[in-house]
Amino acid sequence: MSKAVDLRIRGMVQGVSFRAYARQQAEGLGVAGWIRNEPDGSVGGHFEGAPHAVDALVAWCEHGPSYAEVEHVEVSEGTVTGASSFEIRAG
Repeated sequence: MSKAVDLRIRGMVQGVSFRAYARQQAEGLGVAGWIRNEPDGSVGGHFEGAPHAVDALVAWCEHGPSYAEVEHVEVSEGTVTGASSFEIRAG
């Protein structure tokens, strides 16, 4: 059974390699989906996979890499798309 979430990460999260580190975490956890910079300075994403793995990636996003300053993570239920890899998308 797969779980999918859509999320928006707010704070100082652009220009700190957030997306690259998130992809590294996702690949290690076996989570598929995507992440991208948003025009408003936030980072958006879609994660899907085993529920425990998706939850672990969301938990990682609550602090991010060392140079990030995460203020808030909004998480909503997403739709499983059958994604098979994790990609960084252009914003």
